[in-house]
Amino acid sequence: MRHNDKQQHRKTIRHYNIPGHAHFLTFSCYQRFPLLNRDRTRAWLIEAIIVAKEKYQYALWAYVIMPEHVHLLIYPKIQDYDISLFLKTLKQSVARKAKHFLEEGNRDWLDKVMVKCGARKIFRFWQAGPGYDRNIIRRDELLEKIRYMHNNPVRRGLVQNPDEWKWSSAGWYNGKKDVVLAVDEMNL
Repeated sequence: MRHNDKQQHRKTIRHYNIPGHAHFLTFSCYQRFPLLNRDRTRAWLIEAIIVAKEKYQYALWAYVIMPEHVHLLIYPKIQDYDISLFLKTLKQSVARKAKHFLEEGNRDWLDKVMVKCGARKIFRFWQAGPGYDRNIIRRDELLEKIRYMHNNPVRRGLVQNPDEWKWSSAGWYNGKKDVVLAVDEMNL
C-alpha cells in the first residue's frame, strides 16, 4: 500500500501467549495526542488495569503512564491466556469513559479524535493496532525494562527522579506506600 492511498493501514502484531513469559506492553494514544495528561483520565486507566488484571488473572509487575503512551509489565497467572483480551478490556473501558466525557463538554478534542472510516466517523482514543508486546523470560531483561519504564518521565523532563512521577510503579519499588497502583511481587 502506498503512503498516499486513502485506506488506513492497520498495524498488526503477533502476540506470543507462552506460559511462564512476562509481557512488556506499550500502547499509545491516537496520533500520540496527550490524552493521558489529566489525573481523571489516568485514574480511568488505573481502574481499567485493575479490572483487566483481576478478570484475566495477571500479575502487574511494573507500569508507567505517560501523557501519550503507557508501558506495562505483566505476567499471566494462568497457563491458558490471551494478551489481546487483556488489552481490549483495558482500552475499551478508558475509551468509553473518555468519549462520554468529551461528548459532554469538550467538542474540540472530540473532533480531533473522530476518524473517518468509510462513510462514518469513529472515536479513536488509542492508536490503531495492539501496540508493542515483547515476551520476557530472563530476569536481567525484566529488570532492564523496569528501569527503562521508570526513567521514562525523567528522560522527558517531567520529574528529576523516577519515584517523583506519581503515575509509575517507581515509588512502590522505592518503598513508598501511597502509590496510585500497587504492583505484585515478581516471581521470574
